[in-house]
Amino acid sequence: MIKKIFPILLSVVLINTASAQIEVGASFELRDEEPQSGFGVRIQSGFLNSIPVVNFGLRAHFSYFSETNTVDETTFSYDKSIENYDFGLAAYAGVTLGLLEPYIGAGLGSETVDLSAEDFSNPPPPNQQPSEEEESNIYWNTFAGAKVTVIPLVKPFVEYRFSSRNLEVPDLNDKTGRIIFGVVLSF
Repeated sequence: MIKKIFPILLSVVLINTASAQIEVGASFELRDEEPQSGFGVRIQSGFLNSIPVVNFGLRAHFSYFSETNTVDETTFSYDKSIENYDFGLAAYAGVTLGLLEPYIGAGLGSETVDLSAEDFSNPPPPNQQPSEEEESNIYWNTFAGAKVTVIPLVKPFVEYRFSSRNLEVPDLNDKTGRIIFGVVLSF
């Protein structure tokens, strides 16, 4: 009798331990805004692990986008560097359906855009000096995605994240969403 119960108890303990793991991930991100491509990192951990099939968790994410554009004026040209980075915290809920885990979530974050001019071909006239600026904004986001368990430690995912700086109903024509492809490692 003990030989039959021991494997069952061992598997229940291992399943509960596996669902309480911390996941660290990296991603490639695409969006409509300039710069259009970048990368991201995330760390997430589940809570309320005693509920079977349903997964709840918290996630911290960071994204970085960068691009350099050449601007030609009448008397000079220069390169304009655009850097955009954001970070945030979110809560998510998912359902385990075999190897597939679809999830949804929502959270808050901060986004910073940094514009700087560099590499002048000729010195600009004093009244035509290009501006350098930095702008930070608080935003909220919602996301939906799915992870696939290839092996217990490696989970590729795809996700769509919508973000907005206004507290109103999302406008789908606003083009503030991004598609994210990546992989998370479970520890």
